Amino acid sequence: MKIGCPKEIKPQEFRVGMTPNAAREAVAHGHEVAIETGAGMGAGFADADYVAAGARILGTAEEVFSTSDMIVKVKEPQAVERARLREGQLLFTYLHLAPDPEQTHDLLNSGVTAIAYETVTDRSGGLPLLAPMSEVAGRLAPQVGAWTLQKANGGRGVLLGGVPGVLPGKVVVIGGGVVGTHAAKVAAGMGADVTVLDRSLPRLRYLDDVFGRDFKNAYASAGATAELVAEADLVIGAVLIPGAAAPKLVSKAQLSTMKPGAAIVDVAIDQGGCFETSRATTHQDPIYEVDGIMHYCVANMPGAVARTSTLALGNATLPFMLALADKGWKRACAEDPHLKAGLNTHAGKLTYAAVGEALGLPAITADEAMKI
Repeated sequence: MKIGCPKEIKPQEFRVGMTPNAAREAVAHGHEVAIETGAGMGAGFADADYVAAGARILGTAEEVFSTSDMIVKVKEPQAVERARLREGQLLFTYLHLAPDPEQTHDLLNSGVTAIAYETVTDRSGGLPLLAPMSEVAGRLAPQVGAWTLQKANGGRGVLLGGVPGVLPGKVVVIGGGVVGTHAAKVAAGMGADVTVLDRSLPRLRYLDDVFGRDFKNAYASAGATAELVAEADLVIGAVLIPGAAAPKLVSKAQLSTMKPGAAIVDVAIDQGGCFETSRATTHQDPIYEVDGIMHYCVANMPGAVARTSTLALGNATLPFMLALADKGWKRACAEDPHLKAGLNTHAGKLTYAAVGEALGLPAITADEAMKI
């Protein structure tokens, strides 16, 4: 198979879809690999590193898209990239279609077969291709939240860890999954007073057993959430419903109950955000203010630490990428129901029910799509 990896063009996105090691593995499996020139520079990989791995370097994205059977990326294809996709081609990347009707319609019109990292599953019910970036984003959230809280950035001027004689800042993490757990660990490590909210009692028991000495947890009822958010200096949104739009858990009206200059970090912004006032921002202009509350809603947070993120993502995607290339997508999905769960579009049909529900579009099952 001919595998192509273009340079990411989303603003301030420095990750790359394939590492040189991944290219080397694909070449060893008998596949041809084409990398757009400069694609790996943001993550610290030179063209020469890919050449040494056996890949070809192509001068333009157009060449990569036009000559490849499978496109491997990081972020969802931008409009100019979607125009280059075609029926019969395989796209393997993050998509986050539920809050993005324009992208969804373009992928359907292109006829491309699109497998989304964020909906591939594993035997334990986890999301193995989302997990590494969730870990990165979770660990970044307290860091960027602490920065947002600085007075020069419009925040309350609170140091999360406090100092002797001054209480630490209060951090509330909404969601106790991968993002929330990593966010809470780092915030607690900074010395903050941390509470994690979740609706799963088994998850809360796990958090209490493992991290009970580091941070607190509470059941995420509407009342408890409202009370804790009002007391917080920093609120981190870490809610995920796989493939679906994130629920709005903090309303605009609730901002008036928060401390002036308090900060919100919405890690769920890729799926539309879990705060009513959230809108996607970029690393170049990450913060905005609504009713005195500072919002940090960068849609590609892991791109800020591109090398770590690229290596972590590459470790997770490599076996799936090789399965798709070695077997073709239909056989690979037939043999692996967890990979099949990643199928979002094929031949102009939407194949993920949660996206269809979010956008009001009809969807067929992956099994039906595999018969087309």
